[in-house]
Amino acid sequence: MKKFMLIAALTLFSLVLTGAEFYVSQTTGKKKAPGTKQAPFRAIPDALKKAKAGDVIRVAQGSYTGKMGASEIVIDKPVTLIGGYSPDFSARDVVKYPTMIQPKNEKNDTKGQGVITLKLPNGKGPDMVIDGLVIDQGYMNSYHDIKGKPAGIETGMWLQGPAKGSKDKFPSANVYSIFAPVAGRYEGNIIVRNCIIANSGNFGINISLFRGNVKIENNLFVACRMEACEVSCSNAQPGAVTCEFANNTVLFTWSRISDLADMGYGFRCLEKVTSNIHHNIFGLNVFSGVGNDKGNAKNKKIKLDNNVFFLNKKSDVTVTKSPNILHLKVGTEAFEDMDDYPGMESVEGNVALKDPGAFKNALNKTYLAAFLSASYSEKTDFDENSPANVFRSALGIPLRGKMTTKVSMFCNRYPLADTFKLWGAYKGYGAQIVK
Repeated sequence: MKKFMLIAALTLFSLVLTGAEFYVSQTTGKKKAPGTKQAPFRAIPDALKKAKAGDVIRVAQGSYTGKMGASEIVIDKPVTLIGGYSPDFSARDVVKYPTMIQPKNEKNDTKGQGVITLKLPNGKGPDMVIDGLVIDQGYMNSYHDIKGKPAGIETGMWLQGPAKGSKDKFPSANVYSIFAPVAGRYEGNIIVRNCIIANSGNFGINISLFRGNVKIENNLFVACRMEACEVSCSNAQPGAVTCEFANNTVLFTWSRISDLADMGYGFRCLEKVTSNIHHNIFGLNVFSGVGNDKGNAKNKKIKLDNNVFFLNKKSDVTVTKSPNILHLKVGTEAFEDMDDYPGMESVEGNVALKDPGAFKNALNKTYLAAFLSASYSEKTDFDENSPANVFRSALGIPLRGKMTTKVSMFCNRYPLADTFKLWGAYKGYGAQIVK
């Protein structure tokens, strides 16, 4: 009898650990369905409402939104959210059956801080997993009709609000693709894998964690603004948060504004976070593939090993070597000596791209060519002897001139269809085909 009770207790414990499973299908689901494979929910929020911490939500091919069509999907409990299933859930293929989170500009009045916002409860909990989603802000952003629009590119330059294109209802939303706020006090693991994050109006991923591990693996980051990924620690205790950033492909990260002068990082290392950055591809970023130039370097622990870098405009890696910020390229003596710098624990096996042909059929050639020649210029037209300025001078009024700017390209929309071609473009590094 005691043996039977022990087996029953272990079985129950196993079920609690495993959690329940719910299914979501835009095409076959219903709002008031039970959420089974045979009778799925229609929307992700319907499943989130019923799910408990530790449960699994499987999402079929389709285009999904937040509550009542809102641009933001809020996840308030740690669950496993997996996309890329066929309509009947018999197969999973993130390319063939994409699960799309693709907000539209006309819904920007429903935006939050993230397209997916993690408002996880305080304290310890199970893993929060996001796996196999396609998060694209390319139709949420507002782009100029003609300015900064090279021939053959889908859009003009990205527009910071309050400016907006003539065909848009709202300015760009300027939100993160995946966001967990600094105010959060969640203690657990957050995992993001096998996702496409494209055309972000703000960082691709901005996650703050109180205690635990963040794992960002096998994702494609394309044409994000400012930073592809940043992980911070909201705990005063250094080392309470670790981050593994591995096997990601990070391309075309744009600067903060159109002057192309600051930001544009693939991955940025922050204080109090132990970072392990390996087997990624960092290419074609406006500023730097990896940034270690923010905060006190002595309060960081960073391993930067076995990554591929190519055509990052300012540098492959930035580091702080007090009092200076150094911009380093792979293959230079200073790069190899980086493990002597504060906060850098290991710098091994990083290389420049050996075979550019690997991306021949993977990158959008028109976008690439325009990016490589992207430029910003200013021209000032000032004449202190003009009649107006002479009059102003006589009255003690500040003189005036006119400054015009010219932008060849800035944060233009990258065609989402072309991002799928990047899976497995370079064997052993970057995002590989999801099996």
